Amino acid sequence: MANALAYLNVACMFFSGLAVAAGWIAIRRGKRTTHRWLMITAAYVAAGFFLSYILKSLWIGDTTFGGPARWRPWYQGFLQVHSALATVGAILGIIALYYGLKGRFARHRKVGPWTAGVWLVTAATGITVFLLLYVVFPPGPTTNMFRAWTGH
Repeated sequence: MANALAYLNVACMFFSGLAVAAGWIAIRRGKRTTHRWLMITAAYVAAGFFLSYILKSLWIGDTTFGGPARWRPWYQGFLQVHSALATVGAILGIIALYYGLKGRFARHRKVGPWTAGVWLVTAATGITVFLLLYVVFPPGPTTNMFRAWTGH
């Protein structure tokens, strides 16, 4: 069950990043309606990821790094950078979405590019975390969220 939810999470992360990238391209081409639809889609898919991740973490736990011990400090540092970026990306996403939906386009144009950039990096680092946890190395044991995040 944990692996199935992990695959659902990475799919959400991938498709939200894809929608953000396509939305960014759309607005650069002047396609406002397409941009709006893609960014709202990205927000829903990202919210789906967040809900799925939190439920998995609370009900099942988080998977710890199962790779070589010498890689563990590098992985943990990478995971913490990803987590910080995800938090910043979520906050920026809420702000950008708010400004866009309220028609405050001058502010939306200022925060939007930063939001998209942070979210694209977050999606890429999240996919890398998934690959390291489930594909490149065998999954480690499942534990509570704090222990998985700190590596203890």
